[in-house]
Amino acid sequence: MKRFSMSRYLSIVRKEIIQIKRDRPSLGIALMMPLLLMLLFGYAVNTDVNHIRTAVWDQSKSAASRELVDNFVNTQYFDVAAYTESYAEIERLIDDGTVDAAIVIPPDYARKRDNNEPVSVQMLINGSDPNIARTASANAQLIVQNKAIALQERRMQKEGMGKLEQPIQLQARVLFNPNMESIVFNIPGLIGLIMQNVTMILTAFSLVREKERGTMEQLIVTPIRPFELMLGKITPYVFIGLLSFTIVLVLGIYWFGVPLKGSFPLLMTLSLLFLITTLSLGIFLSTVAKTQLQAMQMAFALILPSVLLSGFMFPRDTMPTVIQWLGGLVPLTYFLEILRGIFLKGVGLDSLWRDTLGMAAFFVLILTIAILRFRKKIE
Repeated sequence: MKRFSMSRYLSIVRKEIIQIKRDRPSLGIALMMPLLLMLLFGYAVNTDVNHIRTAVWDQSKSAASRELVDNFVNTQYFDVAAYTESYAEIERLIDDGTVDAAIVIPPDYARKRDNNEPVSVQMLINGSDPNIARTASANAQLIVQNKAIALQERRMQKEGMGKLEQPIQLQARVLFNPNMESIVFNIPGLIGLIMQNVTMILTAFSLVREKERGTMEQLIVTPIRPFELMLGKITPYVFIGLLSFTIVLVLGIYWFGVPLKGSFPLLMTLSLLFLITTLSLGIFLSTVAKTQLQAMQMAFALILPSVLLSGFMFPRDTMPTVIQWLGGLVPLTYFLEILRGIFLKGVGLDSLWRDTLGMAAFFVLILTIAILRFRKKIE
């Protein structure tokens, strides 16, 4: 069996570099697309729910009712978008999307509150978006509960009973993301998602381009081995991928203000492993597809499942076991854990070795399959 030849490998690398220089639009896409996608998705992908548009039907029209409305607005979870005078008007506003919630204050609110009588305040919530509905319901209950406790303490102090002491208190401490900002969680994931999509699409055209342009025949008559060909085609894109990764990394840290708490050398090393893994996946698609259109379709067919199954948008722990197993076949799943572990938690390889091993195993597997599928012959 022929041994690996450095000269043959370098000849493929030089050939691919010349091809990349000639194909300037693809090079521009590789460098500019990550920047544009990072800016677009960085602002668009935001799961924080606040400033919920709210209608108010204040039937009491008293200082006490206005104070209650101010309690809602001051939390910044609710914004008063309209004042109404009937349930029909509230229903119309919710139906046409003007508001997502409505506060209904009864006419006897002030009188009952001043007389220490129980009084109910109604909130109507648009449940078509469960995320907004849960946030509105939970915060509304908390606001009313705190208001009720404050009124109870005021009444007890007037009667000389002292301050109300709660028998049980919860002291919560949020680690790694104390302000619970979704952007701190999403930006590392976006870095991995964007790099996967860009690098995989670029290399998915690699061998297919040779077939369509008729240059595959020239490779057939050479002594180049499949491993040398695959490795030679991947190498130039590794450097392009590292440059693109550096661009989005700098953008995430300095533009979006997401701090890097862990080791930068470890991040770059494991990012390099992810890049060659996704590049190998693109090469594999290139061995399967017969045209560049087919390669593009296959690449996009893998992008959507990777977004859904990797844990980028939805927690993997809530998925059925079978779906979690399928997510284990996506390299982005492991890289997201690595990115968020280094960015948010500042952990090292001792905590990330399982994800690193899984990604390395996927790289070896997919590259082996691509080499076995490649045959230097005209089909």
